[in-house]
Amino acid sequence: MSTHDDAGHTLSAGAGKAIGVDTVEALVRRQLAAALGGRRGLLEAAVPGVVFTVLWLTTDNLRWAMIGSLGVAGVALAVRLVQRSSVQYVFNAVFGIGIGWVFVRWAESSGATPDEQKLAFFLPGILISLGYTVVLGGSCLAGWPALGFMLGAVADDPVGWHADKQVVKLCNRLTWVMLLPGAVGVLLQGPVWLLGRNGAIDTDLAVVLILALRTGLGWVLRIASWMVMIWLLARDATPLEAPAEDGE
Repeated sequence: MSTHDDAGHTLSAGAGKAIGVDTVEALVRRQLAAALGGRRGLLEAAVPGVVFTVLWLTTDNLRWAMIGSLGVAGVALAVRLVQRSSVQYVFNAVFGIGIGWVFVRWAESSGATPDEQKLAFFLPGILISLGYTVVLGGSCLAGWPALGFMLGAVADDPVGWHADKQVVKLCNRLTWVMLLPGAVGVLLQGPVWLLGRNGAIDTDLAVVLILALRTGLGWVLRIASWMVMIWLLARDATPLEAPAEDGE
C-alpha cells in the first residue's frame, strides 16, 4: 500500500524515507560536502602527502619524511580536536601515507633500490583508484549502480530504489561521472609510474609528475565530477511518476 504527497512522490507505508530524485539530490550534495570538506579539508588531505614527498625527494631520508608529514598532520589533528570538529580529512592523509610507507618497506625488504622504493610509495594509490574504478564501472554494467546503494542506505531501504527505472537510470549516470576522476588518474599516473619503474624517465621526475597529477589535477577532477553530478540533477530533476490509484 502506498500514498502520495502533494509533489507526487511515492511514499511507502511503513517504510523509510521516500526514494525520489529529490532524495538523490540531497544525498549527492551531502556526499559532496563530506568528500571535499571545503578548503580546509582539501589542505588537510593534501599537505601531509606533499610534505612527505618533498622531504623524501630532497633528503632521501624516509624517516625524516615520515616525521615531517606526520608532524603536519598532528598539528591539524590537534586543532580539530580542540575545535571538536571532524578529523576525517586528517586521517585520510595519514592513512594514505601509512599504506604508502608499508609498500616502501615491503619493496625495501624485497631488495628494491632507493629509486624503486620511492615509486613503491605511490603504487597503492594507483591500485586503489583502479579497484574503485572497476567496482563502480562493474556496478553500472550490472544494472546496480553503486550510488543506488548509497541512496538505499539513506532511505533505510537498501534495494527498494532498484524497483524504479527512473531512479536506476539517474543513479547509473551519476555513478559513471563519480568514477571518472579515479579512472583518469589511473590512465595518467599508471604509465608515468611504469616509465619511472622501467627507467624510461628519471625516477624523481616520475614522482613529481605523479604527485602533481594526484594532488593538483586529481582534486580538480573530483570537484569537476561533483559539479557535473549537480548539473545532471538540476537538468533531470523531475518528479517520479506515481503509480495509478486503484479503480482509476
